[in-house]
Amino acid sequence: MTQLSGWIELYGLAFVFLNVLVSQMGIPIPAVPTLVVAGALLVPGRHSFSTLALTAMTAALVADLGWYFAGNRLGRRVLRAMCRISLSPDSCVRQTESIVHRFGAGSLLFAKFLPGFAAVATAMAGTLRTPIGLFMLCDACGALLWASTAIGAGMLFREAIASILIRLNELGQIGLLLLLVALALFVASKWWQRHRFYRELRMARISVGELKDLLQGEAPPVILDVRSAAAQSNEGRIPGAITVDDSSLAENLSALPLHGEVVVYCACPNEASAARLAKLLIQRGYSRVRPLAGGIDAWIAAGYQVDKSELDLTVSAL
Repeated sequence: MTQLSGWIELYGLAFVFLNVLVSQMGIPIPAVPTLVVAGALLVPGRHSFSTLALTAMTAALVADLGWYFAGNRLGRRVLRAMCRISLSPDSCVRQTESIVHRFGAGSLLFAKFLPGFAAVATAMAGTLRTPIGLFMLCDACGALLWASTAIGAGMLFREAIASILIRLNELGQIGLLLLLVALALFVASKWWQRHRFYRELRMARISVGELKDLLQGEAPPVILDVRSAAAQSNEGRIPGAITVDDSSLAENLSALPLHGEVVVYCACPNEASAARLAKLLIQRGYSRVRPLAGGIDAWIAAGYQVDKSELDLTVSAL
């Protein structure tokens, strides 16, 4: 922290701009501590609250525009790439889609307050072809609110932060080492959560070829689509699939055959969301539940038909 305060005092707004920029680009270097310390170190006559907040807002907007244009040009491919490297793979795209679908561009006003949401939301805004003017307005306002909150917290707790800085300064290099260790432990814990999550969801998958054969048989399986409504409207869904939303399991879920074949699919790397629902159904007594290997992407790549008609079948889940 003392090294951080030294960098802020030495390089001023340039350091704040660079830290916020790389943080919003997705590099795991947190910007909030910098903004809090910068707020605590504000010196009248040198930098004002508004100048500091606008600097952070500009840096965030530059990074977010990069994600916006990536989403606009590459579509859902950039979202899937982000999900593959995300430390929270299950919620990376699916939950973001639900929030964006509900609040639209307004979700950018609070995106930076939700861990793991901001970069995905900005890329998704590009994917959904949100008008650039509306995107910049909402994103800039959200970034300004986020930066102002962190800077304001630093100003409010100026004395407490000063005491911490003094203590860390007394510790010298040991204080810096402790901060680096804390950051490393945070990243390591997130990685372990990701590893454990995937390990828990290891189960037999069904291939798209096998599913196609089952659909042509006498007893076709029940197919559950766990993607958001926006994703289904954009890409279509496997014919006959039942839509699954993000609320609690509904009464009509009991209509699923307890010992019949149930196939669950999504568009997530490693079928994370599909496997999660499959695991839940198995725990509830459904004995023949399998995620679809490769999800909707594998189905489309195989050249099989997709249904883009209006969604009319809904089962609440998760």
